[in-house]
Amino acid sequence: MIKIPYLTALSTYFSYGLLFAFGQFRDFFRKIFDSWHSSNLQGYAPICLGLEDFYIRRLYLRIQDCFGRPISSSPGAWFDVVERYSNDNNKTLKRTTKVTRCLNLGSYNYLGFAAADEYCTPRVIETLKRFSPSTCSPRVDGGTTILHNELEVCVANFVGKPAAIVFGMGYVTNSAILPVLIGKGGLIISDSLNHNSIVNGARGSGATVRVFQHNTPSHLEEVLRQQIAEGQPRTHRPWKKIIVIVEGIYSMEGELCKLPEIVAVCKKYKAYVYLDEAHSIGAVGKTGRGVCELLGVDTADVDIMMGTFTKSFGSCGGYIAGSKELIQYLKYNCPAHLYATSISPPAAQQIISSIKVILGEDGSSRGAQKLARIRENSNFFRSELQKMGFEVLGDNDSPVMPIMLYNPAKIPAFSRECLKQNVAVVTVAFPATPLLLARARICISASHTKEDLLKALEVISQVGDLVGIKYFPAESDKQHQEPGALKLE
Repeated sequence: MIKIPYLTALSTYFSYGLLFAFGQFRDFFRKIFDSWHSSNLQGYAPICLGLEDFYIRRLYLRIQDCFGRPISSSPGAWFDVVERYSNDNNKTLKRTTKVTRCLNLGSYNYLGFAAADEYCTPRVIETLKRFSPSTCSPRVDGGTTILHNELEVCVANFVGKPAAIVFGMGYVTNSAILPVLIGKGGLIISDSLNHNSIVNGARGSGATVRVFQHNTPSHLEEVLRQQIAEGQPRTHRPWKKIIVIVEGIYSMEGELCKLPEIVAVCKKYKAYVYLDEAHSIGAVGKTGRGVCELLGVDTADVDIMMGTFTKSFGSCGGYIAGSKELIQYLKYNCPAHLYATSISPPAAQQIISSIKVILGEDGSSRGAQKLARIRENSNFFRSELQKMGFEVLGDNDSPVMPIMLYNPAKIPAFSRECLKQNVAVVTVAFPATPLLLARARICISASHTKEDLLKALEVISQVGDLVGIKYFPAESDKQHQEPGALKLE
């Protein structure tokens, strides 16, 4: 739970209120001027209408240069950002031929596999020559190659499950799987900060959806007990099945899931556990096997394990791992398996090769070194940011660290000032986060050197002073407190 200082909350509300008031004022005069011109709709209703349209036109477009910045290189520790300009107050952006070499603090390249790798890249190139970029077919037709079968065995062994199934897109892995696993008469209990792919999958399933407070096992138990006692709406019959859905690392908070406690609650009430490890698999744990390994949870206690290949493995797609019966059922019933084009063979080879590097099966210790480096880099960077006085969310060992911005004016200011000093960051605001909780999300990579991190810290510190987002006193300031001062716990 994030506790916002009253003054910060007040100023943020005031800023949004000011933007909303001026936006409405401009829309009022826009309607007057538009009434003098003939409409091009010719009887059709406006396709874009309502608060979403207002938010895009009056708020988002003003700062859209901070989002969707095109790059012209691989997303390694450094990448090339294409410069853009606008002649109409950011309504449209045009690319130039100029590029800026920037330190990459935005990509999910946790282990550094997104750039050229001495083991992975040659094998991917050979696969491209042998199989072509796409299978041009779903898995059940002509889209299953020997690589897909090898990949599924490789993933199952890596995560510690009997079987696995892979898909060509991580988002679809959640949104298409959940409606197959559960339907009407079932109950989904979802963490309040779960990813949008889980939210859409739960809504599309037709099951009843209930939410528990973020990462709070005690509230999960309350919700479970209440829902089991009440049963299905109107009929009060027992639920056909109950699935509790959590994430290993929450992508907007950088927090580790309290998995041991949640598993214990689910066991007590006979509910299935669905674990989304999109940001944790490959990135945490002694051998990169995710939060189960990190927190000492037996994978047999997690019924459905989901993850993606877009973060730690430098590829694309996602997987579901579970019992052989579950995976066989999904292969017969999941639309993403039956109708969608299978994962690209070179992408499949990239995943297989990167897992072999992580496990040391390439004949080197590079995998262990990458895992040690991502942990050291993450903990060092988080610690230094906190010492500077930034409000940083998340837990140790997590490579995701949000820096709270709050005020809407600070979103573009922080992003643009960092870019001026060749540091590329990702800023996140409503609707991806609650209205008051805008943030910059830093993603650390094993490919970052100590010099890279020190440069990033120097720039972020300077920009933080300029923008005014150091909400706590810096450590050096704390050390100069009076000797008789009391520290209240």
